[in-house]
Amino acid sequence: MRLNRLELRNLRNLAEVVLEPGAGLNLLVGRNGAGKTSVLEGLHLLAYGRSFRGRVRDGLLRTGSSAVEVFAQWHTEAGDRSHRAGLRHGGGSWEARIDGGTVGHLGELCAAFMVVTFEPGSHALVSGGGEPRRRFVDWGLFHVEQGFLPIWRRYSRALKQRNALLKSGAGIGQIAAWDHELATSGEELTRRRALYLDRLQDRLEPVAAALAPSLGQAMLEFEPGWRQSSLSLADALAVARDRDRMLGHTSVGPHRADWRLRLSGKGEGETLSRGQAKLAALSCLFAQATDCAAERGDWPVIALDDLASELDAEHRGRVLAFLGNVPAQAFITGTDPLPLDDGSRVFHVEQGLVTPG
Repeated sequence: MRLNRLELRNLRNLAEVVLEPGAGLNLLVGRNGAGKTSVLEGLHLLAYGRSFRGRVRDGLLRTGSSAVEVFAQWHTEAGDRSHRAGLRHGGGSWEARIDGGTVGHLGELCAAFMVVTFEPGSHALVSGGGEPRRRFVDWGLFHVEQGFLPIWRRYSRALKQRNALLKSGAGIGQIAAWDHELATSGEELTRRRALYLDRLQDRLEPVAAALAPSLGQAMLEFEPGWRQSSLSLADALAVARDRDRMLGHTSVGPHRADWRLRLSGKGEGETLSRGQAKLAALSCLFAQATDCAAERGDWPVIALDDLASELDAEHRGRVLAFLGNVPAQAFITGTDPLPLDDGSRVFHVEQGLVTPG
């Protein structure tokens, strides 16, 4: 994907920004609080329907404004087509259009405009709980497998119904009626996640070797959310049924799934430094972007907030070298200039204004 134009209005301290980025690396330079991260936040909002810094109503809207507006025009390599999309979000309500047509669900925006974002909270991919790692896998499947979303929705719907029955104290017969649907959709969801992580393993190894060779071989280990080696999901649900009735929720299944990143250069239980965690998380995100490109024929836009933080000059250089060697458009924020090639573009951000360097 090649973003040709980005317009932001009333996003935090950005009253109105028009950006015409280059096809390769784009560096946004400015002091802390100038609005650099807000530009990436606008990109993320259009691609995910939400901010990576909380809800839209919690500070995203510029003081005195009723809605934030984001417009993007981009070109896809796979389809050799130009696209346009706009989103107006007021916190409580939103409206959006793609190529002149009205959008009925934010998922349509997410499917059309791919952005892989690394922001301060992205360390959780390797050091936090299971939820961000499940979202990571499901985002990748959503973009590369056409039949994934119906399976995910089917499982989520069955889980919601079963949990409602458990919470209300319903009888075993009523709960068991939903177990078949939960097990059928959950087994398929798990199968797709496992296959995706197996494929991602092949993408990850060369990326991790390029970014952080000192961490050793990177290995992904999948945990499906129940003891899959000894029980089917249907059996696991039956075994846990009495416990679930006491807890008031479903304790086993794909909604409890997780995956772990094992690094041969780090001992079992050895804590990663902040810099190592950042490199490990970046490796996973770049591997996912590589997979999108291989499966769809199109690279997602890559947005990296404060790349230099916690990385020394050598590892910053490794990240930039990787990005320079792939046909991906990237946006990088920082307080100081970075050593970029002649094809890169620099934008200065000061007091909510963005100007080409």
